[in-house]
Amino acid sequence: MNRRNTISSEFFSTIAVVLVLGLSVMCAIQTALSAAYFVRERRTALTAILDGASALSERFAEWGNIVTRPIDDEMAREGVRDGFELFDTASGALVFVASEDGEVQLHTGAVDLNGGRIPQDLLDQMNSGEDVFDTGTMDGLYPGRYYTAGRRIMVGGAVGYLFAASPMTALGTYIGDMLVMFGISAAAILLLCSLLCWVLAKRITGPIEDISEAARRLGSGDFTARAPVDGCVELAEFATTFNNMAMRLQTIDNSRGQFMGNIAHELRTPMTTIKGFIDGMLDGTIPQEENQHYLTIVSQETGRLARLVQNMLDITKLEAGEVPVHARTYDLWKTITDVVLSDEQRIEDGKIDIEGLDGPPMLIYADPDFVHQVVYNIVDNAIKFTPEGGSIRFSAQKKGDMVEVRIENTGAGIAPEALPFVFERFYKEDRSRGVNTRGSGLGLHICKILINLSGGKIHAESEPGKWCRFVFTLPAGN
Repeated sequence: MNRRNTISSEFFSTIAVVLVLGLSVMCAIQTALSAAYFVRERRTALTAILDGASALSERFAEWGNIVTRPIDDEMAREGVRDGFELFDTASGALVFVASEDGEVQLHTGAVDLNGGRIPQDLLDQMNSGEDVFDTGTMDGLYPGRYYTAGRRIMVGGAVGYLFAASPMTALGTYIGDMLVMFGISAAAILLLCSLLCWVLAKRITGPIEDISEAARRLGSGDFTARAPVDGCVELAEFATTFNNMAMRLQTIDNSRGQFMGNIAHELRTPMTTIKGFIDGMLDGTIPQEENQHYLTIVSQETGRLARLVQNMLDITKLEAGEVPVHARTYDLWKTITDVVLSDEQRIEDGKIDIEGLDGPPMLIYADPDFVHQVVYNIVDNAIKFTPEGGSIRFSAQKKGDMVEVRIENTGAGIAPEALPFVFERFYKEDRSRGVNTRGSGLGLHICKILINLSGGKIHAESEPGKWCRFVFTLPAGN
């Protein structure tokens, strides 16, 4: 089993890698820029030395031409040397003069350049009127690597070349000092960032750990588990989403318990009735001449059981999305008329008036079987709860791209507090709809599912003691 890192360690590791890489790149860039700056500074400094030494060469011309031959007078020669060595002492630079053919005539410093020669390519460049700047050993003239600046000069009418040089070892010292300072700064930055990362990681992982703990409780069956909504916006939204999910699961769990209880209740009542009547016929409690009557009741209760089981199967398939939708355009009134005609005998027995069937054609785009089931369930309820001599009214009108259908019946209506629950499974509001035990409380729930699958909405309206109305919408047909 692979060992997984915690969010804190992953976060810290990522930030550490980014910081180290960033500081490394910064160090490389800083080193390159510092080296370039140092070279520019050296070139500027050596050029300034050349300017000063050129002026000094003109002053020493009266003692002899320093670019053509050594000065004979010892005091004059020492005076020239001391004058040039002022630059050596002040800047650490090596100053020397070469004749027109490139041979070194005079130099300062501890490096012995007597007899040395200047490379011809540098002489040609200076003869063209340009100052030169070279890095290296000058073709072996120096014992080590030097920065060298040179220019062509005229002393007493003779051509010569003046040079100023400084060892390149100074660059290593400069870069070393710079890297030491950079390392101290980087260490301080890493330490500070480590502390900040630890604090930030705790702020991030704290809410996540709370959510994880709530998830563990939820997974163990505690549907009351909730995560605190705190931390940054994203974590707060995550906790809110988790809490909504937990609330939904708790609702589903409660609904499942209620569903099982309702099923047990709905199945127990007809089964108790069936068993009681059959036992009565078997043990002789019910006279034989009344068997036919009670067998009819048993048959009705068996049919009720069959309808209940079928409704539960239909709901299961509908909620699982296993029932395909075969939508097409057709006239809504054909379905309503077919449903009313199928219940004609019950309507006549209850002396119920039917109103509104003479409306103009109303095209809808829906599955005819779905719409038939919806209308049948609503009309079935309306017939059950409409008192003798009452009425059932149908109406439909187009509103935008939807068709609104209304089925209204007179009667006791539905209590206001019961309206939000009439479409829930097994809900029966006998107090306002009259005492009726024939329903299972699944018909309206099936209506809601079918209407939602058709792309519409359904709701109930009522004025207690007067009327009840079911309103649903369906897509309009073209």
